[in-house]
Amino acid sequence: MTKLMDTDISNRLAALPGWQVRAGVLTKDYTVRSFAHGVLFLGAIGQLAEAANHHPDVNLHDYNHVTVSLVTHSEGGLTDKDFALATQIDSLPHKAVK
Repeated sequence: MTKLMDTDISNRLAALPGWQVRAGVLTKDYTVRSFAHGVLFLGAIGQLAEAANHHPDVNLHDYNHVTVSLVTHSEGGLTDKDFALATQIDSLPHKAVK
């Protein structure tokens, strides 16, 4: 797996609404219906991460907010692996609070 160039990262971000790069890390903040939904969402992310053998930092905070952060540490930056897992995470069911 090789580290992506900035132009590749920008192109891939266009296909992932809500994701952004902060300090070299692919990050998205989700708002879910409740703390219990956040825990379930975390568990589903964990299953995807285990299957991909790629483990993001995931934080459930402020009752119903989940922040996901992805980076391929072994490559020192973002790779295809990060964007593939971000796409899978986005496909999980989660209900935003309106």
